[in-house]
Amino acid sequence: MENLSISEPPHQGGGEGGALGLAPPPPAQLPPQMFTTAAQLLDLTDKKLMVVLRDGRKLVGVLRSWDQFANIVLQSTTERIFALLPQPETTTTDTAATPAPAPAPRGLYADIFHGIFLVRGENVLLLGEIDLDRDDLPPPGYEEAELSRVRRLADEARARDRRRDKARGRKLAKLGFEGDGAGEIVLL
Repeated sequence: MENLSISEPPHQGGGEGGALGLAPPPPAQLPPQMFTTAAQLLDLTDKKLMVVLRDGRKLVGVLRSWDQFANIVLQSTTERIFALLPQPETTTTDTAATPAPAPAPRGLYADIFHGIFLVRGENVLLLGEIDLDRDDLPPPGYEEAELSRVRRLADEARARDRRRDKARGRKLAKLGFEGDGAGEIVLL
């Protein structure tokens, strides 16, 4: 039986000095770029991000903190609301004789300042770093407008989408398909 102290490593056997006198190799470790967990947020800390939430909201802010569940804290957060402009009916005309007018914006956007914002990790759909060189430019095809107008247009578009989805669901139900929530009782 060997007498070992805390400071001595156990004897490896196989002659004096162990097998060829070499220490066993250290366990292999992944490089820091290979994180597959919330630790990937380490590279994004203190950078300006756009975060898209599952409910469709888009937030822009500086990532200040995060945890193992990917819950994030954004500072100087702004919520950006987008709305498409209603498209006028177009008629066919001779475009060869007249120069094309400058393209009109296809949508509007407005910002709501929130300040410090805590986002639960399971609600994050997508996030990405903002290019600070292009940060002050309006999104391509959009121009800034009053919040009330943008909100009204966005609400109208959501209502149209809900009506369209209900009509599609009814058509599919007639064909024998079950939609989301089929068989559930909804109490209003």
